[in-house]
Amino acid sequence: MNTSAGQDAIETASVSKETRESSVYAESGGYKAQYPDVNEAKLVRKIDFRVVPMISILYLLAFLDRVNVSNAVLFSLKQDLKLTGNQFNTAIVIFFIPYVLFEIPSNILLKRYKPHVWLPSCMLVFGTITVLQAFAQNFSGLVAARFFLGFAESGFFPGCFYMLSMWYRREEAQKRYSFFFSSTSLAGGFGGLLASAIGKLDGVRGYHGWRWIFILEGLLTVVVAIIAFFILPDFPEEARWLKKDEKEFLKARLYEDVGHSRIQDPLTFRAAVAVLKDFKMIFGPLMYLGFIVPAYSYTYFAPTIVQTFGHSVIQTQLLSVPPWACTFVFTMIIATVSDYTRRRFVFLMLCASIGVAGLIILLVVHDNSKLQYGALYIVPMGALSAMPIALCWFETNLGTHHRRAVGTATQIGFGNVGGIIAAYSFLAKDSPKFIPGYSICLGFTLLAMLAACGYYLAVLAENRRRDRAVAESADTLSADEKARLGDLNPDYRYYT
Repeated sequence: MNTSAGQDAIETASVSKETRESSVYAESGGYKAQYPDVNEAKLVRKIDFRVVPMISILYLLAFLDRVNVSNAVLFSLKQDLKLTGNQFNTAIVIFFIPYVLFEIPSNILLKRYKPHVWLPSCMLVFGTITVLQAFAQNFSGLVAARFFLGFAESGFFPGCFYMLSMWYRREEAQKRYSFFFSSTSLAGGFGGLLASAIGKLDGVRGYHGWRWIFILEGLLTVVVAIIAFFILPDFPEEARWLKKDEKEFLKARLYEDVGHSRIQDPLTFRAAVAVLKDFKMIFGPLMYLGFIVPAYSYTYFAPTIVQTFGHSVIQTQLLSVPPWACTFVFTMIIATVSDYTRRRFVFLMLCASIGVAGLIILLVVHDNSKLQYGALYIVPMGALSAMPIALCWFETNLGTHHRRAVGTATQIGFGNVGGIIAAYSFLAKDSPKFIPGYSICLGFTLLAMLAACGYYLAVLAENRRRDRAVAESADTLSADEKARLGDLNPDYRYYT
């Protein structure tokens, strides 16, 4: 038997085994009846404690290393490196080139090397690069550091989302996605507080404050990466801290929600291309692209915008913190209600509309700093609350490891092109009104809303088509064939 045929035989046998197991669950009254000794609520709390906090802390530090340049620029970075014109914007942009290109390959490697190895390894590298960034002496040095930082971080965010999506059912996923994604809000607030404190080291050992920001925050990332190698969990099927019956229970409850995980199947280039042929795959990346432009614009330039209101450097850092805190609280409220109602579209549109309102205020009001500062609360509350909904809605609607790995990386990889757009949206020559920047953010938010409408209509139409097929008894697939399809299974219904 050749290698390809042998692999097909193994995959078929594995899927057939899972199909038999699922039949047992159904015949015995479901997975809860099959495992009466497993307390589902207790198991979910156990997963919450072991999975969500750890990857949230990791992403908080990753995002902090990515965006701390926005805090560092207020502490003489431009002057020390002799940056002129749009060179600072270019240094921001260069991060996104490798970050976008290497996200799908990274998720393939994540599946091969396991999360507890791959994610801390990425983190160790980009933490080290953040420290080295502190010793840049000119524009070229800063650009080189930012390029390799983007390369090292490319697999981290989609890898975390992919991993998180394999632990939870869809009706309980939004709260966990939003809590994880809100690490960005915490990082924004924490970064401002940390920068204001570290900035006071300005002049120590001859280094300006911006160098200390990179050194200390990078060292923190390195230390946490080493710890994460020993405590970060892998996928449910491989978790060493779950008992055998808990693993089987978890496997069964996830099967009931989205079908077989097919973790044993290798993720090949051909399999990835097959996933991308689904026309619905275009909507997720467009939604994320539309929201990431205002999100990154706010992240990178909010301190600069606040400073135009006439505040000192330290005051600017401190005033940048409260909007992040409010965003975190609002995001979690929306996520909780979304999970309770099992609806995504309506809450995404609500958040997006709030972001649009904030952007319109900033676009037309230029003589009322209090109102403008108030709008800087509204924009992230809209955009940064909508982003985890777009991610969770799209990714948890995908079944099997293959489709989620490729879908996650595609959505995040393509969407992060928005980071390049955001970096050139707020130029020094447009200060203090920044009309082009706010206009670009508004346009992309409307694009995200349009893509969300398209995805909603697509999955709604597909659900209705499958309902009609069931009513007409048009289903001709065997259980074994359905087992391979994930969300393409005619019995599967998408969340709307």
